[in-house]
Amino acid sequence: MQIGFNLPVSGPMAAPATMAKVAQLGESLGFSYLTLTDHIALPDTSTPGYPYSESGAFYSPDPGHRMEQLTATAWVAAKTAKIRLVLAVLVVPYRPAVATSKMLTTIDVLSDGRLTVGIGAGWLKPELEALSHTPFAERGAVTDEYIDAFRAIWTQERPVFHGKYTDIEGLLVDPKPVQKPHPPIWVGGETGPSMRRAARVGDAWYPIGTNSQHMLDTRPRLEAGIARMRKLTEAAGRDPSAMGIVYRIKRHGYEAPPASDGNRRLFTGSIQTTIDDIKALEAMGVTAMDFDFEGRDAAKAMDEMHQFKDQVLGNL
Repeated sequence: MQIGFNLPVSGPMAAPATMAKVAQLGESLGFSYLTLTDHIALPDTSTPGYPYSESGAFYSPDPGHRMEQLTATAWVAAKTAKIRLVLAVLVVPYRPAVATSKMLTTIDVLSDGRLTVGIGAGWLKPELEALSHTPFAERGAVTDEYIDAFRAIWTQERPVFHGKYTDIEGLLVDPKPVQKPHPPIWVGGETGPSMRRAARVGDAWYPIGTNSQHMLDTRPRLEAGIARMRKLTEAAGRDPSAMGIVYRIKRHGYEAPPASDGNRRLFTGSIQTTIDDIKALEAMGVTAMDFDFEGRDAAKAMDEMHQFKDQVLGNL
């Protein structure tokens, strides 16, 4: 089981000295990976609309104050030595395919093969319309095609790719990634199209449990989601046992009423229930999970990371 944490790239903790300290602390405490999220131009975040909380509000304070994901990942790579760097997730339609593939390769090379490319199609229409030259309604098709283009560029000596949104032939796109055949791809999203995308191209499925429209917030719900993912992977002609399952946890260790299915929500309650949930998810086939220590106070967040190492990781 790999355990990661979310590096704050937004809000009050998104400052160079804090980001470096938190990344280096996580590495020294033995976390397997850190994650970086992706937004570029948010609308007024006081208006509810975030799909991963019941209220529709972002969990992190001041989410509009934010570092760009790929630039920040390259910078964090230079501040660390061994911890994996996970994009959680790259909103694929925001950036053109050929340029993005080069940026990702550059990060993989400069980090000596520590990049994991988490991907998603995106959900925030005003942001996508401000950034992308492709229609919001086609974001799923764009994501599928761009990922195929990435893989062609990463693995072919002389890349050839002809699609609706991307066309490349006769160009040199070197170097290739350090990791072969390419950096791992973790496919985010809880909808049917997202899960089918994971089944087709993912090294792992990477859901968040609190999507208000597709809840995976209790053991029975997550177990059912994993079973569905296995069936979709088999239907895609791939070995379902080879599909990793990575679970993203936005909040943990808080008191909450039962979920709408009557069961306890995952990672609510005590330190012991957090330990129990980690072990239960591992038994279900979850291969990695990451936790969020973000907030307004960097010292408090780093203290929570120390406590998590001692009280949780030390008792697994």
